[in-house]
Amino acid sequence: MNGSDYRIKNFIIGDGNLTLMAGPCSLESLELGMEVARAMKAICAERGVGYIFKASFDKANRTSVHSWRGPGFVRGLEQLAQIKEELDVPIVTDIHEHWQAEEAGRVADVLQIPAFLCRQTDLLIAAAATGKILNVKKAQFLAPEDMENVVEKCRESGSGRVLLCERGTMMGYHRLVVDMQSLVTMRALGCPVVFDATHSVQRPGALGGASGGDRGMALPLARAAAAVGIDVLFVETHPSPEVAKSDGSNMIPLSEMGDFLDHVLTIHRARRIGALWTQSLYTPSGKATNG
Repeated sequence: MNGSDYRIKNFIIGDGNLTLMAGPCSLESLELGMEVARAMKAICAERGVGYIFKASFDKANRTSVHSWRGPGFVRGLEQLAQIKEELDVPIVTDIHEHWQAEEAGRVADVLQIPAFLCRQTDLLIAAAATGKILNVKKAQFLAPEDMENVVEKCRESGSGRVLLCERGTMMGYHRLVVDMQSLVTMRALGCPVVFDATHSVQRPGALGGASGGDRGMALPLARAAAAVGIDVLFVETHPSPEVAKSDGSNMIPLSEMGDFLDHVLTIHRARRIGALWTQSLYTPSGKATNG
């Protein structure tokens, strides 16, 4: 992969450093988005971490038809554009229909393809045509090696800048299981890899008309993913998850995000140092040096 292809502002995804995508599940209001983006930008700046603000203008895959979905396409993009301009932060948001890609791409630095839609050819083609970096979430029903076809669709449609995101595999009712091997498998496809720590602890439909989750498991999984090797960590956060309009049981309280990130960074940086040290012990032929 060409690292320069993944440059956003003053950082590069996949250069060995960790990038964070973080924000509320849904863009509940402009004020909420501003609060989270401002806080997360400061947290990441203190730690030398590239930051991308995440929020959805429409949660089109909610469990119930009565669930909150968001401010909508037009108003949502207006709010995201305002957050981007006023706070000088990159934006990632998800699209659900092929016709949304071009206009959303004028605002977002990264277009996200939801897991349920990662095989939708027209959606991938339209997203790739924008020239934006794509964050494609692996479907809960796909094996990681099946993402090769997804990557091929994007590349043949004009985008070589694809991120592949692990967010758990469906194993029985109301449970997701993360197979850390998928991060290795997807990286072998030539793409930086993303770990979605908060959707991986989701329990789809567990609350009847809504999904449940266990945010207490997000940090252990994020630390494990960092040990295996990731380029981007994806975390949903909210000042008061208990009153969030979507995915509250999964989201990390905004006040805890500094400590959360510190735990993951400790492992990520230790792994990077260990990898460099290991490489220094071997010649290009794979034979150990005298050192």
